[in-house]
Parts: sequence; C-alpha cells; structure tokens
Amino acid sequence: MKVAVLDINGKDTGRQVELSDSVFAIEPNNHAVYLDVKQYLANQRQGTHKAKERGEIAGSTRKIKKQKGTGTARAGSIKSGVFVGGGRMFGPRPRNYSFKLNKGLKRLARRSALSIKANEASIVVLEDFNFDTPKTKNFTSVLKALDLQDKKSLFVLGASNNNVYLSSRNLKGSEVVTNSELSTYRILNANKVVLLESSLEGIETNLSK
Repeated sequence: MKVAVLDINGKDTGRQVELSDSVFAIEPNNHAVYLDVKQYLANQRQGTHKAKERGEIAGSTRKIKKQKGTGTARAGSIKSGVFVGGGRMFGPRPRNYSFKLNKGLKRLARRSALSIKANEASIVVLEDFNFDTPKTKNFTSVLKALDLQDKKSLFVLGASNNNVYLSSRNLKGSEVVTNSELSTYRILNANKVVLLESSLEGIETNLSK
C-alpha cells in the first residue's frame, strides 16, 4: 500500500512510502478493538467512589422502638438505610477497574484500528519536521496546511520531540504521541492520523511481532 508523503505546507513532496499490509491492510478484528478500547477507558477510572454504609454513620445505637406491637415493621437502628440520614445500602465502594489483556491481542487491536483508518483514507504521511522553539502558532499553521484545524488529529512521532509536543499541548483537538505510545483508542478517536516518516519503521516493528 503506497501513500504520498506531504510536507508541513500540505504539498506533495513527490515521494511515496510503502505501508506494510500486515499492519495497515488486515481484516479488522472488531472484538479485539472493543476489548482494547474498553481496557483503555477502564484504566482512566480512578475508582475512588465511596458512600457511607450503616456502620460508618454517626448516630445512636439504641433500639428505636419496641420489637412487637407497633403495627409497623421492626427496626433496630436509626442508622439503617431505610431511614432518612441512614447509611446507603449497596452503595459504591473503592475498586480497581483495570483488567489484563494479552500483548498479542493488543497488537492485533492496534493493527485493526490502523487498517480501519487506512481503509477510510484517514491516514496522512508527513515528512519529519521540527520547531526552533515551542509555539502553538507554529503547530496551528501545520494543522491549517493539512486542513485539520477543525478536526481531531493524532500526530505520531518517531521519537520524543519536546518542541513539537509543547506546541500542540494547548490545542484541544490535537494530540502528539510517539510510536511507542500509540493506542487503539487514540487511533479511533482521531479523524485523521498523521504519521511522520520516522515513525513508520517503529510502528511496523512494534506491531509485527
């Protein structure tokens, strides 16, 4: 699968790169994609939710009325969940939402996500670039040249580049990651995936294992 290489002005450089069919042109495995996205979202949850139960409520422990003869249900504590101000029954408790997935399944999910984007013609290959200083204005000009200023975009770098990352950090619709930080959720969440030339080898090596 051949894709044209663009420069930061959105112009065709006249060069093409070959994208590996084993990464960018497989039959997507939807269940693997579902599981990987589910794990990513589960890992974002703090799990610190907590409601007080009857044992944690401050209040008297005396029996509030006699057991029999009142004509109503028996009651032993004012802290019971059936009374206003009592503990909450079956309330949320702190928990860890994360779960394990095999590395092979996660690689399959990422290959599937990239293949989906490639099939939608939503992958752009950009020649490597850098900024002298971190400036949001510089990154905005790249987005305008690629017609991505009003779209969600994911830029994938071959290696960490602080100037490019800091230039994009204030832009809500754009995200910059290295090829090792690529995730199924990030790929699918973007309208366009912009791959820098230097990232291609790393992506294909990481996902072809």
